[in-house]
Amino acid sequence: MRKASWYFQHENDMVRCFLCAHTCNIAPGERGRCMVRENRNGMLWSLVYGRPIARHVDFIEKKPLYHVFPGTLSYSFGTAGCNFHCAFCQNADIAHPKEVLRAIDVHQVAPKDVVSEALDRGCTSIAATYTEPTVFMEYALDVARLGRENRLAQVFVTNGFMTPKSLKDVAPVLDAANVDLKSFRNDFYVQQCAARLQPVLKTLQSLKKAGIWLEVTTLVIPGLNDSGDELKEMADFIASSLGPETPWHLSAFHPSYRMTDRPPTPIKTLNTAREIGIAAGLHYVYVGNVLQAEYRHTYCHQCGKKLIDRSQMVGEPVGLDDGECTHCGQSLPGLGMEFSEQSLTRA
Repeated sequence: MRKASWYFQHENDMVRCFLCAHTCNIAPGERGRCMVRENRNGMLWSLVYGRPIARHVDFIEKKPLYHVFPGTLSYSFGTAGCNFHCAFCQNADIAHPKEVLRAIDVHQVAPKDVVSEALDRGCTSIAATYTEPTVFMEYALDVARLGRENRLAQVFVTNGFMTPKSLKDVAPVLDAANVDLKSFRNDFYVQQCAARLQPVLKTLQSLKKAGIWLEVTTLVIPGLNDSGDELKEMADFIASSLGPETPWHLSAFHPSYRMTDRPPTPIKTLNTAREIGIAAGLHYVYVGNVLQAEYRHTYCHQCGKKLIDRSQMVGEPVGLDDGECTHCGQSLPGLGMEFSEQSLTRA
């Protein structure tokens, strides 16, 4: 255990957590919605500090991050627990309350060991992911600080449901983030995730303002968030509030967890969503989680030349020279994009 940050005490040993936007009031002996932060005698404790339930080395493209050191390895880790309760959760076995008690009881891995393993495996970055980095923020923050000291880029894959205070504290050691924008309807967040939309939009804007490289992912679910009007609103928000250079990843839904009554997302729907994003002025809109590879590639938004090929998912430069299009000279935005098909060197 580790004493939590981001809380204050009330009367009668009550505490209020202000790590995420739920700002849970927690009675003695109880836990917050994430199920991994517990009030013990008026003090809030993280039950998962140093206890990752998942650790893997993946290519950075799997996060998905397509404009962050393409083709490099990212050391990915996460603990049990989540502050959302999505009916379509892809990691329900480690994220949700039914399994949290079991998942907490895993062996300890200190932040220095995470960083050492990342360096030993030849990684360029460390990604806090799998469940929700916010609920293991103390651990993620210590890993990020130490990783930064060792010149490893630091990444969050997050639902964005942080408070301004916790985001302000972690932003100085973050290099990039992929944020799920699950819908542009508050009703969706309330009914499907037990959360709210507005804090997510605020986090997205704050990340952008802080200078952190930002990519956005939307899981397109038939009949829930796939209407043309809603997709256009999302695209317009990304283009106007985050910038047209912000990549938007459109992922296919596959029935899982408590949402098995809906069909997988048709490729036609994803391609239509991509067209909506391009029409809204976004330069980079990707289609993922399907076999079709055409829209996983990166194209120059100015001349249309293919710059990065992802036929095998891993990014390979085919039209870049020092981060610029070999046809028209347009720079490709992102982190570590200064690589070429001649040298394959990364910044």
